[in-house]
Amino acid sequence: MRKNASLIVCLFVICVLCVPALFAGVNVSKPANNSTVQGSVPYVASATSSCDKGVGSMGIYTAPGVLAYVVNGSSLNTSLNLGPGTYKTVVEAWDNCGGAGTTPVTITVSNQTGVHIIAPSNNATVGTPVNFTATATSSCSQGVGAMGIYTAPGQLAYTVNGASMNYNLALNPGTYHAVVEEWDRCGGAATTPVTITVNGGGGSSFSNLQRSGGWGQYGQGPPNFVDCSPSPCDGISFWMAQGVNSPSMSGNAAEFNLGGSAAYSDALFNNHLIGPYSSQGMEDPNHTLVPTLHNFTYDVYFYGNNLGLSQAEEFDLNQFFDNLGFVWGHECRIAGGNEWDVWNPAAAHWIPTGIPCYPNSNSWNHLTLKVQRTSSNQLLYESITLNGVTSNLNWTFNPASYPGWYGLTVNYQQDGNYKQQPYNIYLDQLTLTYQ
Repeated sequence: MRKNASLIVCLFVICVLCVPALFAGVNVSKPANNSTVQGSVPYVASATSSCDKGVGSMGIYTAPGVLAYVVNGSSLNTSLNLGPGTYKTVVEAWDNCGGAGTTPVTITVSNQTGVHIIAPSNNATVGTPVNFTATATSSCSQGVGAMGIYTAPGQLAYTVNGASMNYNLALNPGTYHAVVEEWDRCGGAATTPVTITVNGGGGSSFSNLQRSGGWGQYGQGPPNFVDCSPSPCDGISFWMAQGVNSPSMSGNAAEFNLGGSAAYSDALFNNHLIGPYSSQGMEDPNHTLVPTLHNFTYDVYFYGNNLGLSQAEEFDLNQFFDNLGFVWGHECRIAGGNEWDVWNPAAAHWIPTGIPCYPNSNSWNHLTLKVQRTSSNQLLYESITLNGVTSNLNWTFNPASYPGWYGLTVNYQQDGNYKQQPYNIYLDQLTLTYQ
């Protein structure tokens, strides 16, 4: 769908003249029933109803009569801080015709303490700098005081105050038996080891971005496709959930949902990697890194139960500096015609490539996109590889004008069909390589 220049409580109403509608269902995707959870408990759910006025609100009961959370609309995405114990929770939805539906979810909240490494994955091969993202908990009543990274026994390469870290550590090529350690304020400590291999090839990489922090979420609808947020907005509903272990390749996939009532509307998910608001700790305040980058590879696995509901799946990379915008957009039209389009930023429209795009439902699809900013400051679309089949393009376009913008960002976007039928897509092992 068209790109936009910006990237960036009433519970229910009882209608005495209406007959309560029969709920189609309350779908809870997180947490799993009978699961054990450490720390805050993520809740992700959506609801549908035969009521022609739609779902009015949703809520979470942590015990009978204890309404711990409520939100307007037909979806929720939140986390609850619960003490250790077993909870027979219930997610309930209320429609605007007086009907209601529930789904029970039993969970056990653990008081386990220790270090949880989000990135990098154990035994992963990564580029440099290596993104270390981790959190820690402790039974100490005064909490966690600091965390650190050991790259070898006795070699403390980085420390940070507090119970979380997100740091890009420059490492030479080789294999490292690293350890992330936390120190609490009662004199205790805990460690988690992670073995990584830093490759010696050209370029640096951000790996497993689907589990990174910093994702922005926006709805966009015709005719102008102006960003709206939070969900639901302008007849569009959207959400993402991280830490999904099934379906998943790494055990830590991300789930993305698009729905609502506005036909042909989209959900845009955007992450600032380098520059202001960097999720990777790379603010580049002196503007010395982004202008030097020329070659990029966007590599991802994606999965959908019914990809035929998607009008299109879009995978973008954006580079901004010197008031120029290099926007490499790739759109796999599915319901829209099973063909790859690429984005011409100067002309601000999609260009059909003639390359077919037939991803498989109910299996993981592997996509690799190679692009380049040429020495003459043009965008070069090099190749598209889907499930092992490579199509070479070597098309060039001029950049667009983006006054004042700076940085490197990555996008993923879902486009809705003519009925705006809701659907979910899972991303895993999302890696961006740059040099």
